[in-house]
Amino acid sequence: MTYSDALTIILAKPRGFCAGVERAIDIVEKALAIYGPPIYVRHEIVHNKWVVEDLRGKGVVFVDEVSEIPDGAITVFSAHGISEKVESSARLRELPVIDATCPLVTKVHREAQRYEAEGRDIVLIGHAGHPEVEGTTGRVKGKVYLIANAADVATLEVDNPESLAYVTQTTLSVDDTRTVIDALKARFPSIKGPDLRDICYATQNRQNAVRDLARQVELILVIGSHNSSNSNRLRDLAEEMGVKAYLIDDESGIRPEWLENTNSVGVTAGASAPELLVEKVIARLKSLRSAEVKLLDGISENTKFKLPPEVTDKPFPLQKRAS
Repeated sequence: MTYSDALTIILAKPRGFCAGVERAIDIVEKALAIYGPPIYVRHEIVHNKWVVEDLRGKGVVFVDEVSEIPDGAITVFSAHGISEKVESSARLRELPVIDATCPLVTKVHREAQRYEAEGRDIVLIGHAGHPEVEGTTGRVKGKVYLIANAADVATLEVDNPESLAYVTQTTLSVDDTRTVIDALKARFPSIKGPDLRDICYATQNRQNAVRDLARQVELILVIGSHNSSNSNRLRDLAEEMGVKAYLIDDESGIRPEWLENTNSVGVTAGASAPELLVEKVIARLKSLRSAEVKLLDGISENTKFKLPPEVTDKPFPLQKRAS
């Protein structure tokens, strides 16, 4: 292959914000407009450094625990979901809470609780330490077994192999979980679980787009924070397909030497990364090389999740707000 001065930049479709992330950020923005700062958010509203810093500059205070929130302060729970213990601690303090949990995460919580009501222990496919996993685990009163991959199934020890059900972390795709689910079904034939169609559409769509991108480019840049599970997976997937790939927070992470002997670069963004960062990355690439930008053919996502009443038609009464 010969290398020219001109660079072809191909943008993945879809990329960036999913409907759950859009909803969560919109909730915080509207809460700021209605109630004024400070607004307190337990954990990062979404896993993106730029989004968190932008909201912090507008008066959002991010905390690790509900105990750090002053009495009466407007409180938002992040998109990743929370445990019943966290919810109860906020309720006991009568904090005015707005729940920004992604509706697809809430669906996983309800599935786990439904299976538990049937007398089944829960196998949760996910990553230890991820806030979504902590939230889902904390919604079930009985046994929850956490596994990350098919190899974990072989060593999984359960109390009652005849009464199991599985649910998954939403930032894992159908492809990520298929081999794990197959291994579970092979070892525990009576295990129950949700339809594969219930797994987060956005995660799968972005992974499919990276696969398509990897067939057309020599280098892939994934825009996303390093604590973003789905962003890391996009980078890993590109590398699995034999394409050099880098995970970057923003345009400042681009190294000019990456473009040496390269004619084509693919650009995508994790589900928590705003389109503004994509635009900045394109501008940076164009500053390094003359380039043309093309859009990958892909799925158009039109999903919109309803906002909670606290930021639409039923705001908290004055006495509920911090003085």
